[in-house]
Amino acid sequence: MRVATWAIAVAMSLYHMWIAGTGPPEAMIFRGTHLLFALVLVFLFFPFRAQEGARRVPWYDFVLVTLSLAAIGYVFVNYQYIVTRIYYIDDLKPGDWVAAILTILLVLEATRRVIGWALPITAAIFVAYALFIFGVEPQTLLDQLYLTTEGIFGSTLGVSASYVIIFVVFGSFMERTGTGKLFMDFALAITGHTAGGPGKVAVVSSSLFGTISGSAVANVMVDGPLTIPLMKRTGFKPSFAAAVEAVASTGGQIMPPVMGAAAFVMAEFLAVSYFQVTLWALIPAILYYVAVFFAVHFEAKRSGLHGLPKSEIPPLGKVMRERGHLFIPIVIILAGLFGGYSAPLSALVGTLACFPVAMLRAGTRRELRWQGVFEALEEGAKNALSVAMACAAAGIVVGAVTLTGLGITFTNIVVELARDSLLLALVVTAIAGIILGMGMPTTPAYIIMVSLLVPAIVKLGAIEPAAHMFAFYFAILSAITPPVALAVYAAAALAKTDLWSSGYAAIRVGAAGFIVPFMFIYEPSLLLIGDWQDSLTAFVSASIGTAILASSLMGYLLRPLALWQRVALFAAALLLIKPGLITDAIGLGILFGILLLQRAEGKRAEATPPS
Repeated sequence: MRVATWAIAVAMSLYHMWIAGTGPPEAMIFRGTHLLFALVLVFLFFPFRAQEGARRVPWYDFVLVTLSLAAIGYVFVNYQYIVTRIYYIDDLKPGDWVAAILTILLVLEATRRVIGWALPITAAIFVAYALFIFGVEPQTLLDQLYLTTEGIFGSTLGVSASYVIIFVVFGSFMERTGTGKLFMDFALAITGHTAGGPGKVAVVSSSLFGTISGSAVANVMVDGPLTIPLMKRTGFKPSFAAAVEAVASTGGQIMPPVMGAAAFVMAEFLAVSYFQVTLWALIPAILYYVAVFFAVHFEAKRSGLHGLPKSEIPPLGKVMRERGHLFIPIVIILAGLFGGYSAPLSALVGTLACFPVAMLRAGTRRELRWQGVFEALEEGAKNALSVAMACAAAGIVVGAVTLTGLGITFTNIVVELARDSLLLALVVTAIAGIILGMGMPTTPAYIIMVSLLVPAIVKLGAIEPAAHMFAFYFAILSAITPPVALAVYAAAALAKTDLWSSGYAAIRVGAAGFIVPFMFIYEPSLLLIGDWQDSLTAFVSASIGTAILASSLMGYLLRPLALWQRVALFAAALLLIKPGLITDAIGLGILFGILLLQRAEGKRAEATPPS
């Protein structure tokens, strides 16, 4: 059975690679094939009850595999009938009823196995609302969810099939060719010697790893076992070490060129290229990592920590000579996106380049195993399952919302509650995003926010790209927001420390992530929308602002900060992050005033003889 499961997973990856190169078939066939692969692999890889050491697939999971083949196969066999019938008007046949109900139940069960209960329960609530509160006829609802491309086979599943899986496979190929070691050595070489070096290594390496992984928890589990012990060894508190790794790993989902799966959904919703989404995300992502980097720096200075010994730091020249060529696949993807090629095709070429590029140097060639190609294909398919099922289940939610008009109702409720205040609507949306993200992955959380909350923000004056980016950010930030902060859970376990202290530290380290989204709503130049001069000015001032925000929260600038100085710097940070010449001038004035004051205090301290 292991061989059959392996063969199906490899076939799934190869199928999507072929489609990325040749173009997809008709939407329902393509998305149905993607879903069928995902359902079969979920029931083979993820047992009904997780049993330690269990390898056999129970008989009832084989039954579910058979039912999946029947339910999705019904679409393939009856495809001409499905596309020629008039939906909502033509009555469903008995076979339509059975196949539709079966598909919905299979999707909910498969989603529960790979993600947990939150999303299936949410989808069930929306179905119940449509049937029992809004009064939609069961036949109409099943028609929407199963026999059209407005439900399970909707655009969200299309994004998983077209974009996400090929980038997930790319990430698996990069890992198998030793790119993870390159990222770690590169980060050590450029930051390891500085104050708090291991913490900065975690920031740089996690941001780099984020370019090939859209999962915060996966990022923590790859980077954390190396960076967290290093941080603890050089003097960082375990809770702070866990926080740095969790926050840095979470930022991987907003770091171009390869962002989290929700970024591809955003491109689909806004009918723009994925490259356009990466441009919008660029400055906020840099600001996020500037804040984390300086949080580590100021905490290290406050605690009197130093960098790693020179003997433990690889020379940058040696790293680039031995492994620098492994950056080439990422460069290929960037070149493809810049050149106007589609994101799947760019990712496919980057994927195909991974092993040949690794063969260019003897050092990386020795580490290659050709069976690693098949392992990467299997791993890529397996890693894509959670996104595929999340998108299918989210399609149930979107279908119910579209059919009932709940999105319009919810928009009116939010607008009424906000009383025409955009800021209040943003706060409501931010809280909703964090709550939704506590129980489900970023992608379905973002999709639900777009369906229910983003229209209200747009109605109150936010431009559409900024509103979508706002929802995207807060769906992501739930990973570092207690009480359910999955990235913090993972990092705290590696650091052997308390979740709550790690969560509190994570909020301090990642504070800019909670503030910057509000700023780009009011000033879209932070999303590279508008004149480039405005964007450049906004970027420079916001970078200074995020750095001193970290200074305020860590309590150190040139020396430890008094409480009033921390408050003043916090205000200056907000003024600088908010674009505008007047606010920038005031913020810089406060900053320079405190810098002069701290310098004078330092000179007095040096001149005072020790008692």
